[in-house]
Amino acid sequence: MSALDSIIAGVREDLEQRRLPMGKLLEHLEMAPPVRDCLPSLLTEEISIISEIKRSSPSKGSLAPIVDPAGLAAQYEQAGAAVISVLTERRRFGGSLDDLDIVRKAVAIPILRKDFMVSEYQFYEARAHGADVVLLIVAALSQNQLDDYYQLSKELGMKALVEVHTHDELERALEISPEIVGVNSRNLKTLEVDTQSFSQLIPQIPSGIARVAESGISKRDDVIFAHECGATAILVGEALVRAKSPSVAINELLGRL
Repeated sequence: MSALDSIIAGVREDLEQRRLPMGKLLEHLEMAPPVRDCLPSLLTEEISIISEIKRSSPSKGSLAPIVDPAGLAAQYEQAGAAVISVLTERRRFGGSLDDLDIVRKAVAIPILRKDFMVSEYQFYEARAHGADVVLLIVAALSQNQLDDYYQLSKELGMKALVEVHTHDELERALEISPEIVGVNSRNLKTLEVDTQSFSQLIPQIPSGIARVAESGISKRDDVIFAHECGATAILVGEALVRAKSPSVAINELLGRL
């Protein structure tokens, strides 16, 4: 079983433990806060940053305790983050829907629910908890699922970050006419990172689509490389949660210091 398969198996088990009756979930959905549109801030000429709240990862283990996700989110926002990504997967990333709720209330910028979306229920759940953006990992979904989940995201008012790792996955992603494509340099089967995937894949994404470089970004040179490859945004987690000052780290990555 690959790392991705193992993670998804755990996601399904945890989902069944917390699943509410659909009628109850729809009641929560009716009370959800309005959607915040992330697209304009991910398509600016200067590269923007999606700053991530992540306690741990399968490849690195524990990263940071993050006892105050609201405070960290506020620092991200003040430093100029365009979007805040909140890990909600529990077993490998130490996240929760509680984190999503807390962060949504703490900031005024869009929130990405970062999780492995493998059930329609999760999309209603994400919106009910205030998510503005969801993650669609092409490697984890059939083409029918990818299309169906993308349409469902739009019906619920959310944007979708469609994540790819290979040429074949990018071709599949482009078939659904996405607004945001993320190129993840981490192989989700082996967990190894190769940022050359940015130069191989990002230039193949049509202009007009927000192009997000994910994983392997920890210093200013990495950001410059991603931008030169055509990225309009970067997604950074580990380098920020491990930094003494997340605000300083963001400004350094964006070349403001």
